[in-house]
Amino acid sequence: MRGYRGQPTPLRVNGERLNGMLAQFDRIGRTAGGINRVAYSDADLAGRKFTLDLFRQSGLTPRLDTLGNIIARVPGTDAKLSPIMIGSHIDSVTDGGNYDGPVGSFSAIEVARSLAEQRVRLRHPIDVVVWQNEEGGTVGSQGFIGLLKPEDLSKVARSGKTLREGITLIGGDPDRIGESVKRKGDVACYIELHIEQGGLLERGSRQIGVVEGIVGLRWFEVTIKGFSNHAGTTPMDQRQDAMLAAARFTVAVNEAVRSEPGRQVATVGRMNVTPNTTNVIPGQVVMTIDLRDIDGAKLERFAARFRQIAKEIGDATRTEFSFAINANSQPALADPRVMDVVQASAAALQLTHQRMPSGAGHDAQEVAHIAPMGMIFVPSVGGISHSPREFTKPEDVAHGANVLLNAVIAADRALA
Repeated sequence: MRGYRGQPTPLRVNGERLNGMLAQFDRIGRTAGGINRVAYSDADLAGRKFTLDLFRQSGLTPRLDTLGNIIARVPGTDAKLSPIMIGSHIDSVTDGGNYDGPVGSFSAIEVARSLAEQRVRLRHPIDVVVWQNEEGGTVGSQGFIGLLKPEDLSKVARSGKTLREGITLIGGDPDRIGESVKRKGDVACYIELHIEQGGLLERGSRQIGVVEGIVGLRWFEVTIKGFSNHAGTTPMDQRQDAMLAAARFTVAVNEAVRSEPGRQVATVGRMNVTPNTTNVIPGQVVMTIDLRDIDGAKLERFAARFRQIAKEIGDATRTEFSFAINANSQPALADPRVMDVVQASAAALQLTHQRMPSGAGHDAQEVAHIAPMGMIFVPSVGGISHSPREFTKPEDVAHGANVLLNAVIAADRALA
């Protein structure tokens, strides 16, 4: 193989081969409700076997780290350099689709294969990675950066298995996960191709999204305590109706988030009412708020605003609000250099593109703790994801892989 000396035109992957991989993979875990390859399930094991075979068919030698992540290295010409890492995941949500994760994973394999076929060897090694259990909380990538603790191994995944059982089942070693932890400097950069999972690219007639960063997230569980009483004998002005307070709070959260410009979003997604009976005034409501934005300061400001709104509604309805935080992740900003090589690669390929945030979490959010990170988005038809109707057009899959290929080449030249 020769070292890369510059290329008059951008390189391209074999798009037909790549989309053929996705078509074959669609059969694994396909049920009447959608794709079901939840981590550590039989379908996940079958999907991992398919993927390991795909690595080998592509001339790569995969290995498992102690977390169960699949990694294959393509050597570079300079053994002293840290690897450029590319990849994604292959597990799914319950009743999901075939594109969330596999597009990025199989494109990374295809990029490595295309470089070999076109006799291009980079200075940096390339590590192609398929992370385990992304949908269950980015378990594989969290472990990779040292955030998975021994006490976390008792948590139960969607398959019903604990993380300890799951990691053992897929070939990892839960007692040695520390051996897989990487530190700053161990990875030159990480680039992940992913479907957008939203509709901005499609609505804007753009082929590529250059991800500026991944939103931070706050999950609140809000408990509202009123007083249960008879629905027929309690006058309206003497009630402590927790459901009424919850309804007002839901509307107020929506109005607060919509009151200023930006891409912040908040969702009241779950509400449990007690006693949940037709003829009894609700005495308690437990509800959730999912708040997301790429600006950490804005998250804090809205969190404080929600508490103030709760106090005002509580005083007006004679109910009591309390807040618990169930998730608190900080925004992860893409590295400007990686964004630049992604954007330049899209431009060189004459693909329309725009910079945009990611409203969903990804393994890239974890790797950003230790390495410069960037992401490439391709359109999701109808903005649909986590659904059996999830679909990305074959030509868009190929466009994304081509951008990934050329971004890797450019990053090899731009990074030390």
